[in-house]
Amino acid sequence: MESNRTRVEGVFLVQAEERSNIELLKEIAEFLNEETEMEQMLKGALRKLLEGTLFETGWIFFINEKGKQELIAHENLPKALQQNDCRHLQKGGCWCVSRFQNGELEKASNIIECKRIVHSRKTSSKDYDGITHHATVPLQSGQERFGLLNVATPNTIRFSEGELALLESVAFQIGSAIKRIVLTKQEQQVALVQERNRLARDLHDSVNQLLFSVTLTARGGIEMTEQQEIKDTFKEIQYLTQEALTEMRALIWQLRPKGLENGIIEGLKGYADILGLALSVNVKGVINLPARIEETLFRIAQEAMNNVRKHSGVLQVELYLTITPTDVLLVVKDEGRGFHMNELNSLRSLGLQSMRDRAHAVSGTVDWVTEWNKGTEILVRLPY
Repeated sequence: MESNRTRVEGVFLVQAEERSNIELLKEIAEFLNEETEMEQMLKGALRKLLEGTLFETGWIFFINEKGKQELIAHENLPKALQQNDCRHLQKGGCWCVSRFQNGELEKASNIIECKRIVHSRKTSSKDYDGITHHATVPLQSGQERFGLLNVATPNTIRFSEGELALLESVAFQIGSAIKRIVLTKQEQQVALVQERNRLARDLHDSVNQLLFSVTLTARGGIEMTEQQEIKDTFKEIQYLTQEALTEMRALIWQLRPKGLENGIIEGLKGYADILGLALSVNVKGVINLPARIEETLFRIAQEAMNNVRKHSGVLQVELYLTITPTDVLLVVKDEGRGFHMNELNSLRSLGLQSMRDRAHAVSGTVDWVTEWNKGTEILVRLPY
């Protein structure tokens, strides 16, 4: 009789746990469906997973095709792992990342003592809160893999099959949500390109043609009058209109660059020609960059050449491009008038903040080396 009661109680406990897991999965699914920003979505999903289970800490790596990893989200990390911007989690070897890169990690798995956690305990005086082992599961959608979800609990070296199954279900939901956001971003990018093309056509067909007409009118005015004062006025109108026409053509080219399909170097040479700049280019390495990095680099170089034309007082510019296995380095240099570095805050018209914002959007940096009457160098580093 006692045995039957124990069996029944066990069944009820299992059923209660299953109901709890289903409710958690439903809550996480609803949250994932509402979010549109990647990092916010990952952090929120990780937080809900920890709140609804016995897992107490977790972190998510994104890992690209080259094996480069990025700690994209984490929750409730012990102080030893949080130290120095989570340096211990991001550096050194790791079984889970190695298995992921080798295609050997296909489902949720218990991990033996983690090398990175062990290293943090040996080198840090901070508390590690009893975290020694973790479970890991790949984040993927179909055959497309994005990274890893890792979770841990103090003083726990192994998780049950039920806990690993739940972790796998959550990872499947997160992987699908990642894919949805990636596709949405791609659609937005396509829409942005289409809008740029439309605006470029409108500018070319309307404003550009009007400016060209004003130029011709001013030229006719110069020939029709004998009064020097009026001639000078028409000449000034012609000059200003021609400058505006050059600016407009450069703007249209920025919106819809011709020649970029032949590579970033050819594209930049074409833009320099439009601005009337003599561009010399030096390249080290093979140019094979992701589309987003190439466009960011292209836009920053455009802005830098705009600055040379408008503010340097010279029409010669040098461009140095170096591609390494992890970064692309760009230097844009002129021998013009330069400026004092303490003037940076007041030089918004130079587009310096725009360049910095573009670089930061892809985790890159932009710096300047300049001195009055000694030219300017713009230094760009973008990881990829």
